[in-house]
Amino acid sequence: MFKFLKRLRGEKDTPVEAQAVEQEVVAETVFEVAVDAPVVEEHTQLEPVAEPVAVTPTVVKQAPIAVPVEEPPVAEKAPAPVELEAVELPKRSLGSGVRSLFGDVVDVDELEDILILADFGVETAEEIAAQVKKEASRQGATTDAELRLLLKDLLTERLERKDSSLNLEDGKLPYVFLAVGVNGAGKTTTIGKLARWLKDGQWEVVLGAADTYRAAAVDQLATWAERAESPIIRPAKEGADPAAVAYQTVEMAINTEADIAIIDTAGRLQNKKDLMDELGKIRRAVEKQAKISEVLLVIDATNGQNAMSQAKAFTEVADVTGIVMTKLDGTAKGGILYALQKELNLPIKLVGVGEQINDFAFFSPEEFAKGLVAKK
Repeated sequence: MFKFLKRLRGEKDTPVEAQAVEQEVVAETVFEVAVDAPVVEEHTQLEPVAEPVAVTPTVVKQAPIAVPVEEPPVAEKAPAPVELEAVELPKRSLGSGVRSLFGDVVDVDELEDILILADFGVETAEEIAAQVKKEASRQGATTDAELRLLLKDLLTERLERKDSSLNLEDGKLPYVFLAVGVNGAGKTTTIGKLARWLKDGQWEVVLGAADTYRAAAVDQLATWAERAESPIIRPAKEGADPAAVAYQTVEMAINTEADIAIIDTAGRLQNKKDLMDELGKIRRAVEKQAKISEVLLVIDATNGQNAMSQAKAFTEVADVTGIVMTKLDGTAKGGILYALQKELNLPIKLVGVGEQINDFAFFSPEEFAKGLVAKK
């Protein structure tokens, strides 16, 4: 399992109940000034957050540190070895969440058709089927178990990448994630599951509800934030400026010394230009304070080939760093995952295989391939 760098934390005396109240105050105060776009461009208009920020450990420490340093804010954010620790996130397996391609035995002669139906794509299906036949002939593999193993090993090898882990290793805190994708793909649910997973690994997370056009999206993220025991920054009203929400999410993460800020974004805009403009504005707002570590594109596996067109549209307008594939348990068309990684040259980083909060894991090529060829 991958190890990542997070903030080294000591024991805090502040009761959990008190912390929760403080977070609520921050959220409410912030969004009285977060409605208009100019808030993002003029930092001076964000003064209402001074009251909750003033009680955080960061502000208390800031004065003595600032004396000998030319640029105090930069010096305070700079990672130091004594403040970081290498940790592992909780191990979670895909288990039996991936649906198998085969109901009975593996028939090499029908393999190509099966792979095409599973959305691997015609060219890829032909290539994989030919390779399996070649290896089967070379090794003398004829039994069902032998053919399944050949196919599993081949898929595992093809799916393996060195950049499939989350970008949580440079120690530049807070890490900032943007979640993008069409409405209904599972963005909000993915954010909630990811936040819970990180929280289980002793990471401190702040969520930002920047899909401000849908009240339902904000409420849903608030529900997941509660389940993940993480604070949330939400707009004061529907249609508020998403960039302002993103800005204040990162600001809260910095002021409360959180490790990660995860920001939800709108999934339906009128055209690509609207989407590009909004994501660009959010990016600029975030980068005033922190580096964006990940732009995760959330894709619904049950959409099949439609998922490919959606993914291409988003990768044209957003600097996507990885893909999250959801609802793999709900379809036998898991081959779209293989096709996406190959076609877009982007790693699959996370997968969702159910509706429960723990039905979520790092993408494992071997586990995924094993699930596709399993005998069920």
